[in-house]
Amino acid sequence: MDAARLDELALAYVARFATSRAKLARYLARKIRESDWTDEADAMTSCETVVAKMERLGFVDDRQYAAMRGAAMTRRGLGARRVKAQLWVDGIGEADAGEAIESAEAAAFAAALGFARRRRVGPYASGPAADPALRERQVAAFARAGHAPGLARRILAIAPGDEAALAALDEGAALD
Repeated sequence: MDAARLDELALAYVARFATSRAKLARYLARKIRESDWTDEADAMTSCETVVAKMERLGFVDDRQYAAMRGAAMTRRGLGARRVKAQLWVDGIGEADAGEAIESAEAAAFAAALGFARRRRVGPYASGPAADPALRERQVAAFARAGHAPGLARRILAIAPGDEAALAALDEGAALD
């Protein structure tokens, strides 16, 4: 492998996947480790050069990636803590992740309701969860999804099909 092939690999990767600088650099570094480097230039320097080129050309933009990734995770019902953790794993700096995290925090209640709907718990369950152990497992599932336990308990306290309580909780969340 040489610098030209590394450039081709990077172009193919960004054409196929939305990615961050760090994820692209990890991919290219892995490809370098998996093959024999034949170029006289240093492999890791070539890797950094290719990543910088992809950013300069606009194929990699951490701020846009963070916004896209955060919005997708929020739509799937994941909370702001989970969004923040995933952006950190993806190598997004705090400056680039700020807006995405703020958006996830603003949509926390809607995301938690979406999570409850997907898991069919709380107001979306087929019947009330009378078992305290089951209720605690449901709260733990909300926490793993990045939601605050207090918000999870408020949502889980709503009886299945109680639209009035759900609307009241929604109005209270809008006032917070």
